[in-house]
Amino acid sequence: MKIDTNAVVKDKKYKKRDYMGLVYVAPWVIGLLIFQAYPFISSLIYSFTKYNIASMEFIGFDNYIRLFKIDKEFYKSVFVTFGYVFMTVPGKLIMAMIVALILNQKLKGINIVRTIYYIPSLMGGSIAVSILWKLMFMSDGVINKMLAQVGIVGPNWIGDPKTALPTICLLEIWQFGSSMVLLLAALKAVPKELYEAASVDGANKWRMYWKITFPAISPILFFNLIMQTIQAFQNFTSAFVITNGGPNKSTYVLGMKLYTEAFSNFKMGYASAVSWVMFVLIMIMTIVLFKTSNRWVHYDD
Repeated sequence: MKIDTNAVVKDKKYKKRDYMGLVYVAPWVIGLLIFQAYPFISSLIYSFTKYNIASMEFIGFDNYIRLFKIDKEFYKSVFVTFGYVFMTVPGKLIMAMIVALILNQKLKGINIVRTIYYIPSLMGGSIAVSILWKLMFMSDGVINKMLAQVGIVGPNWIGDPKTALPTICLLEIWQFGSSMVLLLAALKAVPKELYEAASVDGANKWRMYWKITFPAISPILFFNLIMQTIQAFQNFTSAFVITNGGPNKSTYVLGMKLYTEAFSNFKMGYASAVSWVMFVLIMIMTIVLFKTSNRWVHYDD
């Protein structure tokens, strides 16, 4: 006997309870549309306009043409942003990996030590910590006073263009706690039997790390690499609070330029164009990282 499935579907009557799932997801969908989809699409439209809050005029690609052909400050900002990314992301991941390897050891009171190492990631991105960082690295701050105690004359950390960018990079690197926790969890998931078998075969610690540990944790390491790269491209707080983009634009990252164009010069359309260029740069970097991941990231079948 052949059953008409179309007729069954038509005859099925949904009860009130069947719609409860839609009610549960409605807040998330509404939030997505209002706080993400709408600003995302609006910024794209604004990037093709001359929009200064009071009036809006469609100007086509003029904002992008000016950005790439006239605005020399833009290229300076892109250069500084890439410098920031290439210093903070490797530095942060290396610190997270080293500390995770140490905390993976069976030591007395290790749980307390893990908590202490994670605390900076909880408060590192706040305005208060950025102000604290600025006070520490001022020419007469705590760091230079400590160096003076051992006879070393400290540099003008945030007043010298050569040291200003590395100084704000240190703040980002200091926030390695969240990456460290993920890597520590990945390290603990590596089967102990593999190390025992490698030890029987005479492998040393270094060989065990590259042949067992690194391939096993490479997916988590890759995830951290992607997330930290995106976060570094979007940096604003530390550059704004500690140096305000200076000295001599040495810390003028793209986030600073976007803020300046939007809220100091009130060029919302131009700022939207900057934001879309930043988005494209992040997309390109993400695609490049995904393409290269085939060579060093190992997934279980």
